[in-house]
Amino acid sequence: MARASALVALAALLLAAGCADATPSAPQVPRPATAAPADTAIGTLDVLYLTMMVAHIEQTMEIVRLGRDRVTDGELRTLVAAIEVTEADELATMRAWLRDAGPTGTAQRHDHTGHGTGPADLARLRNAPAGQVDAVLRQVLGTHQQAAADLARAHLETATSPRVRELARRIEQSRTAEVRLLAAPAVSGR
Repeated sequence: MARASALVALAALLLAAGCADATPSAPQVPRPATAAPADTAIGTLDVLYLTMMVAHIEQTMEIVRLGRDRVTDGELRTLVAAIEVTEADELATMRAWLRDAGPTGTAQRHDHTGHGTGPADLARLRNAPAGQVDAVLRQVLGTHQQAAADLARAHLETATSPRVRELARRIEQSRTAEVRLLAAPAVSGR
């Protein structure tokens, strides 16, 4: 029962975190392109972090697509759905920030190969027999989300933009909570 409560709380947190940037605000007076406000300026390390996270989240979305329709555990299905919604919102935010960063942000591409989830893990999930999908998804997604938490935690020390630092903080917290939930043993009978 505590696990179900934790899952519901995490889903609410993830959905709230994903909607944080959607809050309407008062219209802003446009500033000249040469005078970007300090809180919206994105430095080189922020661009690198955002680029890496975009690649990471794109891979998360692939993992979710491979597993979501085959999951049998209801709590895991809810968690996967919350991850998908939250990370789609984060992905849109990060892509917009990279576009706003100009040529530096849009020129960056990151090959996610070599860290995170590799082709063998994706193939293992893709080919998992029906009775093993939940366990394989928990392992693959748990490892993948731990890598995101680690990346976000590392960026907290080097972020120059307050909004990118705040996003990294939220990502570190949400992915760490997801890893704990993914590591929890499945409740039988679901």
